[in-house]
Amino acid sequence: MSPNARAAPTRAAPTRAAATHPPTIRPAPAPATGSVGPLLRGWRERRRVSQLELALTADSSARHISFIENGRSRPSREMVLRLAEHLDVPLRDRNALLVAAGYAPAYRESSFHDPDDPGMAAVRTAVDQLLRAHEPYPAVVLDATHDVVAANSGMALLLDGVPERLLRPPLNLIRLALHPDGLAPRIVNFGQVRRHLLDRVERHLALWDTEPLRRLHTEVSRYPAPDPAPAPDPAPTPGADHHHAPDEHPAAAAVALPVRLRTATGELSFVSTIATFNSPLDVAVSELAIEMFLPADPATADAVRRRRPATG
Repeated sequence: MSPNARAAPTRAAPTRAAATHPPTIRPAPAPATGSVGPLLRGWRERRRVSQLELALTADSSARHISFIENGRSRPSREMVLRLAEHLDVPLRDRNALLVAAGYAPAYRESSFHDPDDPGMAAVRTAVDQLLRAHEPYPAVVLDATHDVVAANSGMALLLDGVPERLLRPPLNLIRLALHPDGLAPRIVNFGQVRRHLLDRVERHLALWDTEPLRRLHTEVSRYPAPDPAPAPDPAPTPGADHHHAPDEHPAAAAVALPVRLRTATGELSFVSTIATFNSPLDVAVSELAIEMFLPADPATADAVRRRRPATG
């Protein structure tokens, strides 16, 4: 749900027609069919890179790139990986390119929750430490389709009042934010947040175009657009200045788009940041993103800290 981002089955359909939001998404290369050339050409065209540009960055020649794409030359394993790196191909699709070229996959694919995988256990430990260190503020771990794979206790503040049916696995953060029965009615600047989140999913589709992500985009883009007149705000958070238009926030708007949320505590305002793993060698790890919500104003910080249960 980040306004600062770098992600499933369909739920209940809304009754109102959504405002049109046509995507500008280029089709992904076709699945591997035994020939690596068309797949590489598809990724090159998707990245809008010419054969000459790719050849220069990959220390090759435009003629050799052309021969590979036309099936006249079989690239080495090293060449496939080099081209994939310069085309910013996701690890999952790099494996597909290698298989299509007749080689074994280079990157393993684990499960985040695999109890018998020591490498993933270390990842979970590191992620858990980061999530707990961010409390009392909310933080989640998302996969490539924005499904939540882990969360800290601070997320309870955002999920309070959401119907149970929307919290059943797989819990998707984009769906949760935009669903008319989810957080949407509580987001004060919903119009801004909706536009941002739809753009975010489209940016992810430009990086890796998967069927689950495309289904998610189709579903959430059909959710209702914001009403012209938002519901009245609840009692303001003590000490906060909430005398501003529904889609403005002077405290945070100058640096980042905040998510302004109505809660039982009052109106809270968050911005967020995304953390990813550097140089991952595992497909699942490469697709993880840790989204941490930060208070956008002192009133929100004070309200969240006061709400935190006492320990000891």
